[in-house]
Amino acid sequence: MARRRQLYEGKAKILFEGPEPGTLVQYFKDDATAFNAQKKGTITGKGVLNNRISEYLMLRLGEIGIPTHFIRRLNMREQLIREVEIIPLEVVVRNIAAGSISQRLGIQEGTRLPRSIVEYYYKNDQLGDPLVCEEHITAFGWASTQDLDDMVGLALRVNDFLSGLFLGVGILLVDFKLEFGRLWENDEMRIVLADEISPDNCRLWDAKTGEKMDKDRFRRDLGRVEEGYQEVARRLGILPEAGVRDLKGPELMQ
Repeated sequence: MARRRQLYEGKAKILFEGPEPGTLVQYFKDDATAFNAQKKGTITGKGVLNNRISEYLMLRLGEIGIPTHFIRRLNMREQLIREVEIIPLEVVVRNIAAGSISQRLGIQEGTRLPRSIVEYYYKNDQLGDPLVCEEHITAFGWASTQDLDDMVGLALRVNDFLSGLFLGVGILLVDFKLEFGRLWENDEMRIVLADEISPDNCRLWDAKTGEKMDKDRFRRDLGRVEEGYQEVARRLGILPEAGVRDLKGPELMQ
């Protein structure tokens, strides 16, 4: 394995120095967390599946003009991505009530919302990623009004496209979380989609049965977590031919 310098390790991924300036290698782990890392575990093969699913969805979004940090998949667990300045916000798009919005507002889970709702959460694990509004974001300088306009516009386009794509394979896109970054090119900045799109950060339900096919299976101890992720990949036509197998991570530089 190539020796690389580790730059960052999060709950589900590791970032390494890329082979060229302005690039990073994103490594997908099998580690799983929920409730702001109060619950921890391992979902065997999750990193392999999320790598493939996110690659597929990022490429499809790129085809319709959504700018992303994705360059190409390197192997079963790694992607080459553009280095961006991550905006410290999670942008959540909700189509059907589930999770925290049901708890906060007393809306029965499974209720279709009057329209797609966009929420912002401040990325801070110590604070539990609190819900924030545009006033907080602009007052504290996390993003400008123009940044937010760009992010919401992209998020709604992603929602429209992915809702149709998933429905075409019998899956409801209940809600999902996006992260964005600032990509600098020749002193010009543009907002691009970053992080990943996978069952880790999307709620995906079977359109007929309502069966959950995402990380809620882990959060709620529903069992058969790996099978849920595999079913999403199978329906998208990207389940690895040899099935899910492990792949060791790159050797770290000391």
